Amino acid sequence: MIMYYFQGLMLGAALILPLGPQNAFVMNQGIRRQYHIMTAFLCTLSDLLLICAGIFGGSALLMQSPWLLALVTWGGVAFLFWYGYGALKTAMGRNIELASAEIMKQGRWKIIVTMLAVTWLNPHVYLDTFVVLGSLGGQLDVEPRRWFALGTVSASFLWFFGLAILAAWFAPRLRTVKAQRIINLLVGAVMWVIAAQLAKDGVAHLQVLFN
Repeated sequence: MIMYYFQGLMLGAALILPLGPQNAFVMNQGIRRQYHIMTAFLCTLSDLLLICAGIFGGSALLMQSPWLLALVTWGGVAFLFWYGYGALKTAMGRNIELASAEIMKQGRWKIIVTMLAVTWLNPHVYLDTFVVLGSLGGQLDVEPRRWFALGTVSASFLWFFGLAILAAWFAPRLRTVKAQRIINLLVGAVMWVIAAQLAKDGVAHLQVLFN
C-alpha cells in the first residue's frame, strides 16, 4: 500500500508546487510573520476536505453542475482581480513602508476570510482535487484509495508548513522596501494572469451553457 501513498504524494506535490493564489498568500503571511502557522494549517485543512471530497466521490457533483462551476469560476475571477489590484497598488505606491505597516494591522479574522476566499474561490483547486485526483483516486479500491488520499494530503501539509516557515525564516531579507515591491508586483501579476485564464475558461463555460 505504501506505493499508493507515494503516488499520491508525488501527484499532490506536482499539483501544489506551481505559484498560485494559495502559495502567494501563505508566502506573504510568512514574510510578515503574521499568523503564518495558522494560515498554513487552514490551507492544509481546506486541501484535506477538498481532496477527500474529490477522491471519495465529490467529483461527480461538480461535473454534473456546470452552473455551479461557472459561479465558482466568475467568483474567483472577481476576487483574484481585486486581490491582485491591491498587491499592485501597494507595489506602485510611493510610501510602501506605510502600506506594508497598514497591512500588518490586519486582524486574525480578516486573514482567515481572505485565506478561505483564496482557496475556495479558486476553480483550479476544484479541477485539481475533484477532476485530476478524483478521476485517478476514484478508480482505486477502498484501501489503496485511502493511502492515495493520505499521500496527497501529506504533500499539502509538507508544502504549506514548509513554505510558511521558510518565508518567516527569510523575512528580515524579504521585508526590505525593494523586496516588498518585487514581491507585491509578482503576487499582483500572478493573480491577474490566473484571473485572465479563469475568465477565458468562464467564457467557454458560458458558451457551452447557452448553446
